[in-house]
Amino acid sequence: MPDDDEGPVVATLVHHAVEAKGPTRGAVLYLHGYCDYFFQSSTAAFFSDLGFDFFALDLRKHGRSLLPHQTPNFCRSLVEYDEDLAAAWEQITDHAGHDRVVLCGHSTGGLIGALWAARRAGAGQSGPAAVVLNSPWLDLHGSFLVRTVGMSAVRAWGGRQPLAVLPRGVSGVYGETLHRDHHGEWVFDLAWKPVASFPVRAGWLRAVLAGQRRVKAGIDVAAPVLVLCSTRSLMPDRWSEEAARADTVLDVAQIARWAPQLGTDVTLVRIDGAVHDVFLSATDVREAAYDRVARWLDYALH
Repeated sequence: MPDDDEGPVVATLVHHAVEAKGPTRGAVLYLHGYCDYFFQSSTAAFFSDLGFDFFALDLRKHGRSLLPHQTPNFCRSLVEYDEDLAAAWEQITDHAGHDRVVLCGHSTGGLIGALWAARRAGAGQSGPAAVVLNSPWLDLHGSFLVRTVGMSAVRAWGGRQPLAVLPRGVSGVYGETLHRDHHGEWVFDLAWKPVASFPVRAGWLRAVLAGQRRVKAGIDVAAPVLVLCSTRSLMPDRWSEEAARADTVLDVAQIARWAPQLGTDVTLVRIDGAVHDVFLSATDVREAAYDRVARWLDYALH
């Protein structure tokens, strides 16, 4: 990618080739969340088994794309990721030859991907044939006061001092729920996805708030949308069995509230017992989620 104010920039496209015989059903482009990168190989295998050629994008300054001189996971505007997405789109459509692409976004990646798809549609460009959003970050969790008065202060602070670190308490419960060294079954690089997350910076949160405001005003991704999330949220100070069957990162009520603003054909599915990344939930839960996705894709891509 072109250099930014911190220097050289790269993005990384991961490919899991479809194993099905004969023509594919198209491709999937997966976008990770904040303090995240693509490691969900079981999700790649699921889409491959459905006949999709699977691609995942480690956005700039995340995961495989994080360079030593960069501020991890930082941006001043979500539009910065359009260059990464455009390059991935070109690889999938022009070079791999796919004319039907399903966009799958998790958490912040769901917000980034939905806004990108809507901008492409608004510009008359080709976009995803269907969109699957896994716990998309459509609003902040917390009280009305935090989400209004407090966020006005963050927007002003983020404009003046974008790299300033915002004070917050991080329990690490979600990371502990996932990682095999704690209470989970997954292995991921803790340098790229720390259990206690990376610091949240004012300019980055300002960018997220701007994106969320656009969604709340109503966008149109110009494709059928499936939104998956848990049936409940829990914000515990320490890990428990209960925390392993709830979203401990976002407010699922806010996801459900704002999902209809994504387009004209939106399906919301609440998965009981799901964690924040629905596809990393306990085996029975993620299998139920995969089943819903498979059936919905039959409808969306008929």
